[in-house]
Amino acid sequence: MAEVHILGQIVGGSNFSNKNIFCKWGVQTGQNFELVEGITEGQTQIDHPFEDEMAVWAQPLDVHFACRGVTGWPKLHFQVWSQDVHSRNDICGYGFCHVPTSPGMFTVECPCWLPEGTDLQQLSSFFVGGAPRLKHEDVVYSPGDRFRLMTKSTGVIHVHFQLVLKNFEKYGVRFSNEDV
Repeated sequence: MAEVHILGQIVGGSNFSNKNIFCKWGVQTGQNFELVEGITEGQTQIDHPFEDEMAVWAQPLDVHFACRGVTGWPKLHFQVWSQDVHSRNDICGYGFCHVPTSPGMFTVECPCWLPEGTDLQQLSSFFVGGAPRLKHEDVVYSPGDRFRLMTKSTGVIHVHFQLVLKNFEKYGVRFSNEDV
């Protein structure tokens, strides 16, 4: 079987209005991918950056898959949360990015967003706190329903990784940055 190895780190997050933020992350794949080694979900530590600085998480990524086809190529999905002085957590943003389909080193900026919610939810959020949340979190990385949501931008997650691909040429798959 062909193999995909993702190595790198979730560097941090910037432009989020809240401080004391952390990130829950995961790697989503289709049925053609089987986990060989690594962790496909996790959570970073909390960072409280100075004004106009990036929250630094430096969360390592090291995931190795065997695959039978390119359908269901890996995606990274994120939830950014903030924690207040009473240790209450509140959602600050959702986001996802596709893992590039060619080998090499990449820097990816993943924009994050929040659902705006109904007028009543917005009013409640203003007075009581807490942002509207998604009922089904798989909407973040699944096509279809996400495009009907009314959202607002909240920040950016910065990811550095290297993609190593093995044995794809045996199955007639060539990638864009390989020599022809």
